[in-house]
Amino acid sequence: MIIAIIIGMALVTMIPRVIPAFIVDKMQFRDWINRWLNAIPFAALGALIFPGVLSVIPDQPLIGLLGGAVAVVLAYFGLNVILVVIGAILTVFLLTM
Repeated sequence: MIIAIIIGMALVTMIPRVIPAFIVDKMQFRDWINRWLNAIPFAALGALIFPGVLSVIPDQPLIGLLGGAVAVVLAYFGLNVILVVIGAILTVFLLTM
């Protein structure tokens, strides 16, 4: 019985993820739809990161915002992701000293 439940949960999880991959791959969209679909990962990433930026130090959200701003500026100049993360961490570290 437990094996059947595990297989059922795997199918319920897998089907909504696999079917769109096969359908979307064969469809042709207009250019504006493709641009919109390409922006979705960045929007999702921002939605995941922004709450963490505000809660770096719960009493002082400005420090997290400044660290995030430094990361945005460093990323704008095209630095490596590791350097962007290190720059944001150093900013928050120096502001909390």
